[in-house]
Amino acid sequence: MKPVVILGIFVADLAFRTPRMPVMGETVIGPLFKLGPGGKGSNQAVAAKRAGAEVSFIAMLGEDAFAKIALDLYSTEGVNTEFVFRTKEQDTGAADIIIDDVTGSNAIIVVIGAAGLLGPEHVEQATSRIAEASVFMTNFEVSSPAVNRGLEIAKAHVVPTILNPAPATEVPLEIFALADYATPNETEASSFTGIQVNDANDARKAALKLREMGVGTALITLGEKGCYVLNDELDEHIPAFDMTGKVVETTGAGDAFNGGFANALASGKSLRDAILFGSATAALSVTKTGTAPAMPTNTEIQSLLN
Repeated sequence: MKPVVILGIFVADLAFRTPRMPVMGETVIGPLFKLGPGGKGSNQAVAAKRAGAEVSFIAMLGEDAFAKIALDLYSTEGVNTEFVFRTKEQDTGAADIIIDDVTGSNAIIVVIGAAGLLGPEHVEQATSRIAEASVFMTNFEVSSPAVNRGLEIAKAHVVPTILNPAPATEVPLEIFALADYATPNETEASSFTGIQVNDANDARKAALKLREMGVGTALITLGEKGCYVLNDELDEHIPAFDMTGKVVETTGAGDAFNGGFANALASGKSLRDAILFGSATAALSVTKTGTAPAMPTNTEIQSLLN
């Protein structure tokens, strides 16, 4: 199978669990702290690899202890790092994740550090790898010039492109026209389309707007409410898997969906089956703690699907 190529960032996740979310100026004693691997692209790379894909990752790390966490992870998981660049100019980035121990909901601050130096010139060095990919995927934690160049290279070589427009940030909206698939969540869809997304009906309206912006297939994820998909063939709300009583932590669920979805497309599944595969990947990821460590295996995903 041709590789899934992912352009993204790595940051070290510093996760703090709390009995309730603190208000500004308040100190709360939490029950648990964990240091582990994170960053949307990195999480997606691990998710896609565990789901069954061959994965190449394009990223930028510093020369520090956090970078070693990343490289150890990719070595263990079998993610190709030929185009994981290094710099001494900045430290590897980090994310502060505060997780409500009761609900599993979270709030996150990301400082991308060295990843901010990843530019279009680095992406161009990976042209040959992108050209041979089954799917190319990226997100907005990477600078928009780098994202734009990656999508352009993929399109030039007729490689299907997935744009996970997260986080919702200021980018040239022309980038969306390079996306064969766009996979925002409710917040991101609301931000980029100007349509407040609260339910499936709203999601359809936002999906129509994304299509007007040039997106081939608009796929809006709605958490436990499933997702809405809209293109020339599909126009429907697809429910999520019911994980009531099993949710431990929702951090990384979107990355799990995207990694699973990319793997499923790469393996030749139909769009609807690929969405179900991505949904199953996300559903299983919320039953464990952490981001990359919580990504399920292909066997676990197939078991839930069956």
